[in-house]
Amino acid sequence: MNGTAISNFACVIFNVSFMNCTWHVGRTATEDTQYFLYWGSFKNENVTECQNYITDTHGRHIGCRFQNVTIKDSRPYFLVNGSRSRQSIQSYEDYIKLYKIEKLTPPLNVTVNCTEASRRCSIWWQPPRTSHVENMSCFKYEIVIENKADAEKNPKTASKTTEITENDSYLYESFSSGKRYSVKIRATDAGFCRVSSNWGEWSTPVEFGTQQFTSTSSYMLFLIPSLAAGLTFLLCMTVRAYFKKTSAAVPQPRDPFREPSPMDFQPEYTKLLKKQGTEEITNIEEVMECK
Repeated sequence: MNGTAISNFACVIFNVSFMNCTWHVGRTATEDTQYFLYWGSFKNENVTECQNYITDTHGRHIGCRFQNVTIKDSRPYFLVNGSRSRQSIQSYEDYIKLYKIEKLTPPLNVTVNCTEASRRCSIWWQPPRTSHVENMSCFKYEIVIENKADAEKNPKTASKTTEITENDSYLYESFSSGKRYSVKIRATDAGFCRVSSNWGEWSTPVEFGTQQFTSTSSYMLFLIPSLAAGLTFLLCMTVRAYFKKTSAAVPQPRDPFREPSPMDFQPEYTKLLKKQGTEEITNIEEVMECK
């Protein structure tokens, strides 16, 4: 019976509501040994067996996966017993504070806003998700800012800034627009809440710098070409309108090689009739005066 109990029993809660428990088989356990995990709020009361075992190459249970776990019980009870042919197995039991085994999720919505003129970057984030913490001041954070530009040129001269803060924001005051940076953040217990004292998972690195900053010069780089293009277009339209107006006032010369049409003789014929009529009236008046 000695050496048949499991060893190295450990559990971890991750992604808010998932829990994995693992163990090593007993030192003297044979291939036909099988283990079973139970857990509940109290010993021998309302315990539940694992529904999703992890097995080794011999089919022996060496772990369990749980879902929909909430950290509400102060110290739930865990029991691992087992059986094998013609021999009893030593059982293993333990009480574990669930909040102590939680792997905190990364801080959420990490945002960076830089201003070139002041050489500063404001960094904000939201606390990690948990199933039991409502007080946002329960966390403290580790912030790591790396200068990626230096790392690309010479890894030995790469600079890194590490800060610990209990706020959900940080002001980085060594920003240079010609360099590229990345920032990542993780959380842990601030010291007065039911939160794991182990550091949680890192957030996905957020890159900033080079062209990703807010400044007057960056807007001017975009504004100046736009204004130049607009003025050029306005000038072209003005010149085009002027030439169109002046060209309409200048009469076009008659084409000497064009065949005259009947419509071209109509104005000339009308003028000739008017002239003849005027001359006849004048001659009649002169004859009457002579008589």
